[in-house]
Amino acid sequence: MTCKGICIRHKAQKPVGSGRYASGQKRCQICEIFIKWDGLWCPCCGYRLRTKPRNLKYKAKLRAKVAPAPVLTVRKR
Repeated sequence: MTCKGICIRHKAQKPVGSGRYASGQKRCQICEIFIKWDGLWCPCCGYRLRTKPRNLKYKAKLRAKVAPAPVLTVRKR
């Protein structure tokens, strides 16, 4: 599995005001590039795309932006 250069056509620009993963971009570790792609696998090398950050700090940021915690209400009788 090596980079064949196909991923350059799908290269994603850095979004302003939000993170890459929050805006739907994915990262290929083999090609070392962020791409805008709907699939789970890299179109270039066939390696699985990363959809979440590895760093704990950025994981927390992504969770805070993407989905706020649901509010549960408990009724008493």
